[in-house]
Amino acid sequence: MDAVSTLIRMARLEGAVDVRCLLAGRHVLDNPPGAPGEVPFHLLLDGRCAVDVGGRTVDLRAGDVLVLPRAGRHQVRVAAEAPPVAAERDDAGTVATLRSAAPPAVDLFCGRFTHPPGAGEILFAGLPDVVHASFGTGSASPLRPLGELLRGEAAAGGAGAGAVVAALCEALLALALRGDGTARTAAAAPWTAVTDPGLRAVVDAVVHRPHEPWTIAGLARVAGVSRATLVRHFSAATGTGVADFLTRTRMTVAADLLTGTQLGLDDIALRVGYRSTSAFGKAFRAATGTTPARLRRSVRRG
Repeated sequence: MDAVSTLIRMARLEGAVDVRCLLAGRHVLDNPPGAPGEVPFHLLLDGRCAVDVGGRTVDLRAGDVLVLPRAGRHQVRVAAEAPPVAAERDDAGTVATLRSAAPPAVDLFCGRFTHPPGAGEILFAGLPDVVHASFGTGSASPLRPLGELLRGEAAAGGAGAGAVVAALCEALLALALRGDGTARTAAAAPWTAVTDPGLRAVVDAVVHRPHEPWTIAGLARVAGVSRATLVRHFSAATGTGVADFLTRTRMTVAADLLTGTQLGLDDIALRVGYRSTSAFGKAFRAATGTTPARLRRSVRRG
């Protein structure tokens, strides 16, 4: 299994669409802060809109996916220069629809990913505040078949439609995390979307073999470059250092083992590259703000 798929599996996500917006005229959609463990997303299949989040504005076009790992209150603005047109909410079907009487200018799906404490928290904490991927809606776009299926299942309300929508949301996150293949700044692209083959090899090696005694020099050999080149290129492409990436990935795997298995702390420490349980505990607390034992207890209580 590739690194992105492995990370999504460990996060134990549940995806859901809260509302589909088929809107004409001017609208401002106010999104309140989510509960702990919730990450909002927006998928625009037709039209254009703008999202105001964290003091910045992100312009969305048809075929764009926006995931907001640390969003508080944010607004979606539709047709800001047009006169307002009334819309009514329809709760029939699998997904509620906010629909204008006039022909819609946008087809926007607003939803969220929910994750339990543990690996999901660490994964999203390591992503940029804004993950924005643009796939377009042409024949080669992966969003074209996904969007058509999502539209159909959202309106269907039949048996299994909710499960299909949830699975499509997970697929949407996978697309966003692997990126759209365009050149972006480190502040805008998730580290999961690195395209350089050498850096991709480093990511895959750490995600799949966190138990190995990795050093920066050893990872440079995996990438086929010098140590200095790896440090420079990895930071430029991902916005994070190699050592920080190594620790965060190991802690993600550890959280998955803590919440999904009955393995003891000694075994988990060894599986993520620590010979000392004490050193593992210190690293885990520094990365997550809690101890391995406390995380395990919180999940069991939940």
